[in-house]
Amino acid sequence: MAMVASRAAESFVIEGGRPLNGTIRAAGNKNGALPILAACLLTDEPVKLTNVPHIRDVETMMELLADLGADVDWAGPNEIRVQAGSLTSHELDAALASRIRASFLLAGPLLARAGRAIVPPPGGDVIGRRRLDPHIHALTELGAEIELNGRYEMRTDGLRGKHVFLDEASVMATENAVMAASLARGETVIGNAACEPHIQDLCRFLVALGAQIEGIASNVLRIQGVERLRGGEWAIASDHIEVCSFIGLAAVTRGDVTIVDVAREDLAPIVPTFKRLGVRVELGDRSLRVPPDQELAIQDDLGGQIPKIEDGPWPAFPADLTSIALAVATQARGTILIFEKMFENRLFFVDKLVSMGARIILCDPHRAVVTGPAKLFGQQMASPDIRAGMAMLIASLCAEGTSTIGNVAEIDRGYERIDERLRALGAQIERVDT
Repeated sequence: MAMVASRAAESFVIEGGRPLNGTIRAAGNKNGALPILAACLLTDEPVKLTNVPHIRDVETMMELLADLGADVDWAGPNEIRVQAGSLTSHELDAALASRIRASFLLAGPLLARAGRAIVPPPGGDVIGRRRLDPHIHALTELGAEIELNGRYEMRTDGLRGKHVFLDEASVMATENAVMAASLARGETVIGNAACEPHIQDLCRFLVALGAQIEGIASNVLRIQGVERLRGGEWAIASDHIEVCSFIGLAAVTRGDVTIVDVAREDLAPIVPTFKRLGVRVELGDRSLRVPPDQELAIQDDLGGQIPKIEDGPWPAFPADLTSIALAVATQARGTILIFEKMFENRLFFVDKLVSMGARIILCDPHRAVVTGPAKLFGQQMASPDIRAGMAMLIASLCAEGTSTIGNVAEIDRGYERIDERLRALGAQIERVDT
């Protein structure tokens, strides 16, 4: 299985102040591809996935599947073929699992298929505490016995359907529960289920393989377990987080950018928030245009009160976009409060933007007050996580002078060939060895 080379020691060098212009295609959803790859363990028949983003996190998930005994490889630039005919292991490699949070998504499929799973603590972005409790509760309710001994040792003599209420609308816990329940005996009802677009994509993929799932796109899922799933083909849905990252890039550089392969319905709770920052977009059936020369101005609340952008479970504004919204707000006239409710470390990158000239007051781990527009100047920085890295990239592309962003491996985890794709829009960005 071919792997991309490590990019931990690479940096982006960006010359700012150039508007982006042209057309760019949205990649497949990273947060949809990872659970769908994990779900391929639920069948012993071949599965073909298309529109898969060729990014580091996907590569790691492929390595995890291969280590468990599945045949998995790239069949094209964005196409993966998987067949888990027979699993040779039920224990995840600790080093691989430490790279991505999504490694824990293999617990549900392994329990359903093999009756056992040994799962180390997962890795991923360091953006604050990320509870595994909802996963453990859901899998235990479905009939798994779980021991914690530096790793999660799970076993079952057969999963059984159950009414499960998640104490947190956790995306990955919902995905783990849905995958496990698909092959459990009887009916499972998951209450307070997360319903983000990528969860909907996973559920529809499972239905295409023969699973019986009702309530997709709602917070109550009903799964009637089946004896086995078949193989099939599935195209990963487009990434609404990437689409909105491109909206931010186009708006702050005052460019004219059209994004194609856009799922319009996934933007319903997001576009109004960008409008609050003064960003205008033109939505088509499968495309979105950011027109040029945006006059970014924050829309005050009634009575001239300072407005707020806050995240939450879908259909609230996604947590993955708070960093993006904050970077755009630095270029908008007015004052706004960014309230990141879900992760206490997500906003700790704002000192990088302040060093560039942004006017931001970090009130506490969850709240930042941004006043703009601020003239930004190029700086040398390092990306702490995927979305902070994109926020730095947004700031660098509209800054005066040259910026260097180190640790671009973090950005590569979530954005496919971002430097090449932005150069096609006119950005002056180069990837260099550090």
